[in-house]
Amino acid sequence: MKRRDFIGKTSVATAGLMTAPGLVSKALEEDIVKSFGFQAYTVRDVIYDDMAGTLKTLRKAGFSYMELFDFQEGKILGKPIAEAKKIIEKSKLKVKSIHVPTGAADGQKVSGTMNIDFQRAVDDAAELGAEYLVCPYLTQGERTKIDQYKALAELLQKCGEMCQKSGLGFAYHNHEFEFEKLQGQIPYDIILETDPYYVKLELDMFWVRYAGLDPINLIRENAGRIPLWHVKDLSLDDGKKMTEVGNGIIDWPQLFRYQVESGMRYFYVEQDTNFANNSIESLKTGIKHLKKMKY
Repeated sequence: MKRRDFIGKTSVATAGLMTAPGLVSKALEEDIVKSFGFQAYTVRDVIYDDMAGTLKTLRKAGFSYMELFDFQEGKILGKPIAEAKKIIEKSKLKVKSIHVPTGAADGQKVSGTMNIDFQRAVDDAAELGAEYLVCPYLTQGERTKIDQYKALAELLQKCGEMCQKSGLGFAYHNHEFEFEKLQGQIPYDIILETDPYYVKLELDMFWVRYAGLDPINLIRENAGRIPLWHVKDLSLDDGKKMTEVGNGIIDWPQLFRYQVESGMRYFYVEQDTNFANNSIESLKTGIKHLKKMKY
């Protein structure tokens, strides 16, 4: 049996073992989403200047948890961990995951990142109550050769093992470039060769569709390995721009029928650019659509 086939089969088996039959049945009976998360990168234009006010607004809009970014050198969103923790606790929003950079792009050596003093990031994430750390992005210089992805896979494995020892999960977040052939190989296949026990997936539905793939197929092939989703929509406009969740072509009711099979624990409404009005209103539009969605 090929290693990838073995990983796929063991992922399904593990997912079954980790989920009690009663919980699966209950989840399958649900026909509406009950809790909602957002990726703070969406509101990067306002959250730095007014973190408390931004979180209060989004909590009032119906969000109960979030994923953070800009996490390095003992800071989150530019604030010391202790200071940010107080603001977050007051907001009543829970931190479920945090994007942590590789820290070695373009010759950088940044502490508290995947490459430099990663344990610092693990400890700070635990202090904030996070359950997962996520590798969010590779700069152009980090993905020019297939050998870089092979080295990345080793780094992901190492970080995943370190997270597991501290009671955290670890995942990789995709864009479109991981699905584009490079030197005769698909980079995402190399990422999938990592041990699914240590390296989970954060599936960004927009970028999967942008790459011309069906996220349902990826879910079926990696059942139980996708605890985190990024929920953002694909516009019908030329250039396949992002748009507010519910205003694009992605069939969210169909996708959410696969949440149990994927292993999804949390999902984040997100929009990087192309806001109809502003970043806050884009998140509000998304959550309003999802609150009414039945699957």
